[in-house]
Amino acid sequence: MKLFRIKGGVHPAERKDATKDKTVVAGPLAPKLYLPLQQHIGAPARAVVQAGDYVLKGQVIATAAGPVSAALHASTSGTIEAIGLYPVPHASGLKGMAVALVPDGKDAWCEPMPPLDPDAAPEEIAKRVAEAGIVGLGGATFPSAVKLNLRERHSLDTLVMNGAECEPFLTCDDRLMREHTDELLAGVALMAKALGVAQTLIAIESNKPDATAAMTAAAAAYPEITVRAVPTRYPMGSEKHLVHTLTGRETPARALTADIGVVVHNIATAFAVHDAVVNGRPLVSRILTVSGSAIKTPMNLRVPLGTPIQALIDFCGGFTETPQELLSGGPMMGQPLRSTETPTVKGMNGVLALLPSDTRRGPAHACLRCGTCVNACPCGLLPFEIAAHIRNGNFDAAVEAGLMDCIGCGSCAFACPSRIPLVQSFHHAKGHLSAQQRIAQRNEEAKRLATAKAARQAKLAAERKAAADAKKAAAAKARAAAAESGES
Repeated sequence: MKLFRIKGGVHPAERKDATKDKTVVAGPLAPKLYLPLQQHIGAPARAVVQAGDYVLKGQVIATAAGPVSAALHASTSGTIEAIGLYPVPHASGLKGMAVALVPDGKDAWCEPMPPLDPDAAPEEIAKRVAEAGIVGLGGATFPSAVKLNLRERHSLDTLVMNGAECEPFLTCDDRLMREHTDELLAGVALMAKALGVAQTLIAIESNKPDATAAMTAAAAAYPEITVRAVPTRYPMGSEKHLVHTLTGRETPARALTADIGVVVHNIATAFAVHDAVVNGRPLVSRILTVSGSAIKTPMNLRVPLGTPIQALIDFCGGFTETPQELLSGGPMMGQPLRSTETPTVKGMNGVLALLPSDTRRGPAHACLRCGTCVNACPCGLLPFEIAAHIRNGNFDAAVEAGLMDCIGCGSCAFACPSRIPLVQSFHHAKGHLSAQQRIAQRNEEAKRLATAKAARQAKLAAERKAAADAKKAAAAKARAAAAESGES
């Protein structure tokens, strides 16, 4: 099967050697876990427990609050201490609503959900995935059941499983594919069944030969599943670019891959799906990479959701020296961690403690207009032009130049010889536009409410006037009748 070349991209140093050959080990059980209600794209989950409640591992502690939302489960047994504002993974450093759970050390499971029949209907599989609180584990955190139900609105033919893991340092998906191959393939088959597709492609970057070999051997039992080694080039893990590489199909700007018949899921999501459908267990833990030159003993850990980052750092021997940056995720698209009290969440695939030698950070210089950022952009944009519009405060021109088509991969900033923080300025501009849009929506809603109120008041005034006029007419009629009666 032919592979198609993507535009642009970069090849940062992989930095995976510290963990790629280390078996995943169980992480620590911290004295207290913090489970944010917002661990997914969409509406925050709605807590169904209260302070003082005793819960078992896997018990529902928050339910989905809408069609795009995800349930949340206790990641160990213990007592709910409180529900309130705690540190959460967010670039702003602001606190968010979370459930504080004090483990009892027993790690006792609740009664599992009954395993589904192997011939379960697609909607039953999607329902179980929703009940298990599964979201995209590659970092996007879109509720997986919603994507599995795309068969209802799109004509689908292909499932693509993203095992590229193109970010430097991260190796958790690599280890998962090597250590849990059979479970992964079974999970992939279940997802393909839920989507109703005839073809599944598993994409693994060529720098993971052991994972490719293991998955290829296991896939021999599934004639509808093909494992493909794709070029090692960032951002190969971007779903639109991965789909183009594998199928040659291009996804229109601001459209979904489902619009061209393809759905993309992260490979780690398949493991969670298998656990939910076959074992009846919800998503309560995940594998993540703890690495970077500032970490004494880098590892891949399976950790309960809600574990504070500090507990992982301590488990890995602490810092060799104070890190320049502490990130959730990879160095290209990861978000800064403002506090080591921040808990692990469903979409967190890595914790990186980086020293200056790990990064290309430094003082920015004037744009050379060399075009390096243009060559690096996988979306065919002109990053220097977009950045110039943003510097001038002309956000409308930035949008016209393609700002909203930027996937935020950071390739332009990585390649820029002047070290201009291009992608950071794009994030700022998108945030500014989102804020303006929210203000416009609030103003429009206020206008709608004011118009509706004026209409109600006008209707009420008209009704009152009509009633008064009718009363006057009735009185006049009565007086006329009385006068006529007196005359007679």
